[in-house]
Amino acid sequence: MQKIKKFYIETYGCQMNIADSEVVASILRSNNYEQTKDINQTDIILINTCAIREHAEQRVYGRLDYFNSLKKKKSNLKIGLIGC
Repeated sequence: MQKIKKFYIETYGCQMNIADSEVVASILRSNNYEQTKDINQTDIILINTCAIREHAEQRVYGRLDYFNSLKKKKSNLKIGLIGC
């Protein structure tokens, strides 16, 4: 029995980023990934952010530090940064 891969998405910025995160989630689900809100159970972390909104960009830097600390504990964890 194959393990179901899980993904986690955090979205920062504008309404377009929210819509884009929904599209990405839909694509991942159609490829047999399951969305989770439990960051400790995920295989992929995606951060969707907006470089135009300075506050969003600053928050992402802190989150990336945290996610990198998770990767040190779980070496197969994938972390991706997407957005405009």
